[in-house]
Amino acid sequence: MKNQNEYNGWTNYATWRINLELFSDMDVEDYFDEFPDVDELKDYAENVIFENYHGTLGLVEDYARAFLSNVNWWEIVDHMKDEYEHNKKLENEN
Repeated sequence: MKNQNEYNGWTNYATWRINLELFSDMDVEDYFDEFPDVDELKDYAENVIFENYHGTLGLVEDYARAFLSNVNWWEIVDHMKDEYEHNKKLENEN
């Protein structure tokens, strides 16, 4: 049975959107020493989203954190690994 919350082939809108906005054009080697695990990916996203704010954002922060809690971080990590391996394979073929 298909997941009712699926969005553009992803688990849900939050997962699709965070991947699109933060990770889709990312060269993993430029940002991480090793391939990131789920916790590192979550930390990176939170740093990008909240880095320019000090203190509390109140309701805005609450909504942002609620949105992030819906992200399937494992799916993004798996997707990044697949993309990385695909790109390495293409590099080796050339």
